[in-house]
Amino acid sequence: MMAVWSFWASDAWTHPSAMVTGSLTSQPIGHYEFCKRNASECSIRSRDVTPTTMSKEFLERLAKLTVSVNKAIQSKTDLAVYGKEEFWTYPVDAGDCEDYALAKRRVLLGAGIPASNLLLTVLRRQTGEGHAVLTVRTDVGDVILDNLTDAVLNWDETGYIYLKRQAIDHTGRWVSIRDGDAPLVGSVH
Repeated sequence: MMAVWSFWASDAWTHPSAMVTGSLTSQPIGHYEFCKRNASECSIRSRDVTPTTMSKEFLERLAKLTVSVNKAIQSKTDLAVYGKEEFWTYPVDAGDCEDYALAKRRVLLGAGIPASNLLLTVLRRQTGEGHAVLTVRTDVGDVILDNLTDAVLNWDETGYIYLKRQAIDHTGRWVSIRDGDAPLVGSVH
């Protein structure tokens, strides 16, 4: 479990690193369509927005989940799997970045982690390509579950340019991150 050890041994444990969010912004089109098909998942309103407590056991659980979902799902574009440019859904055996994020979110929701701490997030990779990950809010900062790596990293250690994520108090709303622009983001990864 090198990914767990590197995170645990880093300054993340003693120096919290939470994303700074801005105002409400547009919902990604793929999430909007997902919400039309899964209305109950996009209408969760959280009153308690206290971050989840990080522990060594919880971090190990996140790392194991990341590895298992990343191995179980074959990376394929929405066009190849669903015949559409952008289609957010729970993957069966293939999907792209947001499908991995949705699968991880579903498992953690089922394990009792509050929706306010499991936030779909869109960003730009260093290459400029759009990408989606799952942000897990904890009392030691926000960590990222990504299909491009099995490591659980602090959000600000990924090298990504974060654009927007779900609001912590309403799963159908999105907020900007660092007051960045919020273009439509689609991805093939």
